[in-house]
Amino acid sequence: MPALARGDGASAASSDRVLSVEGLTIAVGTGERRRVLVDGLSFTLGRGETLCIAGESGSGKSLTSLAIMGLLPQPGPVVARGAIRLGGEDLVALDERAMRRVRGDRIAMIFQEPMTSLNPVLTIGRQLTEAIEAHRPLRSGEARGLALAALKAVRIPEAERRMGQYPHELSGGMRQRVMIAMALALEPDVLIADEPTTALDVTIQAEVLGLLKEIQAERGTAIILITHDMGVVAEMADRVVVMREGRMVETGAVAPLFARPQEDYTRALLAAVPRMGTGGLQDEAGGSANGTPGAGRTAPVAEIRDLTVRFPLKGGLFGRTVAEVHAVAGISFDIEANRTLSLVGESGCGKSTTAKAIAGLVAYDGRLAVAGRSAQDLTVPERKALRRDVQMIFQDPFASLDPRCRVGDLVGEPLVIHKIGSAGERRERVASLFERVGLQPDAMRRYPHQFSGGQRQRICIARALALRPKLIIADESVSALDVSVQKRVLELLKELQAEFGIAYLFISHDMAVVENISDRVAVMYLGQIVETGTRAQIFGDPRHSYTRRLIDAVPVPDPSRRRPAFARMAGDIPSAVRRPNDPPARFDLRDVGGGHLVAAE
Repeated sequence: MPALARGDGASAASSDRVLSVEGLTIAVGTGERRRVLVDGLSFTLGRGETLCIAGESGSGKSLTSLAIMGLLPQPGPVVARGAIRLGGEDLVALDERAMRRVRGDRIAMIFQEPMTSLNPVLTIGRQLTEAIEAHRPLRSGEARGLALAALKAVRIPEAERRMGQYPHELSGGMRQRVMIAMALALEPDVLIADEPTTALDVTIQAEVLGLLKEIQAERGTAIILITHDMGVVAEMADRVVVMREGRMVETGAVAPLFARPQEDYTRALLAAVPRMGTGGLQDEAGGSANGTPGAGRTAPVAEIRDLTVRFPLKGGLFGRTVAEVHAVAGISFDIEANRTLSLVGESGCGKSTTAKAIAGLVAYDGRLAVAGRSAQDLTVPERKALRRDVQMIFQDPFASLDPRCRVGDLVGEPLVIHKIGSAGERRERVASLFERVGLQPDAMRRYPHQFSGGQRQRICIARALALRPKLIIADESVSALDVSVQKRVLELLKELQAEFGIAYLFISHDMAVVENISDRVAVMYLGQIVETGTRAQIFGDPRHSYTRRLIDAVPVPDPSRRRPAFARMAGDIPSAVRRPNDPPARFDLRDVGGGHLVAAE
């Protein structure tokens, strides 16, 4: 096995070594049913070093991290062979009681989804002090002081007030910062971050990665970063371990591995990464500032004018409406046949609410027309007929598919609901759809759990195509997929668009993906569109500083082009909540003040 190279190309010196994984083998089952999930994995980690473990889903990345933490699910996979040495201590040999003393103190972990990792019924302060008190014999006041210092270390504003809040009261980026604070409160030697930025907006991702770098520089923490995002690998890693089907296929310092990958699998991973500037920035004809058609453009499939969505906030003894969340604030745009309009922006800006309004899933004000038919004041049969023209592909394909139904029935269900064709004709169409999305018709009898994530997303695409809609809304439809699977799904979407002339509303926070699939782009902030234009205009000559900020936050999959520290937001974030006596929400859409849109005078 080749020596593991550090960022400078040399092996980690034993005096610097914090963690050593030696021949780790994880298996499940016994006898003939025994299956090896991780096979003979070895690597070392030095103090102050970042080791990235990269690979597709199912490669063994997360199992490796759980084994290091002593958190393999039981009954289930076990460490069959090998050693995991933290300092001079073999963690595999420790019982659960001894492991609890190590876990959280000397080695800590940040999980992918902070909302499921935080207790929803405990305040942030209580969860932080609970973790500290489990390892330190401190008074409650001292533990609270350490917890507060940890929140301040991860640059959470108003840390004292956040201590009394619950997880649901914080944004996704804030919750991830809390998880980082919890992991770093006791200054562990090793921090494992398992896909810590996958669900985050590109700007929040850049801030979180920058924060990890700063804390590592201050404390000398060794980091294992598990990710399928090769841009993040290029941004963060000193060394890289590439895994496939439980085996290490290649390892080395990050710069030579990206410049001269030795294995075909590594080359395929790097080739699949969407890169800024490779989307073919050809321009199109015209278009006004609010996205309405200009000269030379075709008639739109969907016309949206002054779309507004508000959600009431209840309060008081009688549950009266005390305020409203202005989720979408009077936006207008068109979506044309055989074209893709991408809607981009940070979480909470109103992208998904806009999609739900167009699909008729939430109430709205304004004018909406699909295929020349107005969506207002429709009878129930008319609304049902209109929905044939608009279908959605959601972010999580597993949550979108009923686990108790066969996938063939799920794809054919829209045909049954709309009473299209006989039973035999429906089976034929479903079989044809499976072939069209690259699946064999005999897969129709299987259940969702029997497919990979990419295959499940293809099934969702087949279901969206069943009614031959004119508009498909893809809401973060590839954000949870590995880069190679993501590339294949995006290519499939393009092929289907060319074949059927479908219009796409593509919602994403991944600007590199947006640049590679879009014809036009609309940038949203706090319920309003701040900039819109062709792909060439948005990515080649962005006019709004918020648009530039989104583009600057994209990690470049090239270690030689690491960006300088990403500037944090400054000032207070404007709120989308309006009380009855508040003036109408108006923002200067021409520029960003202090990192945020500023209220117009």
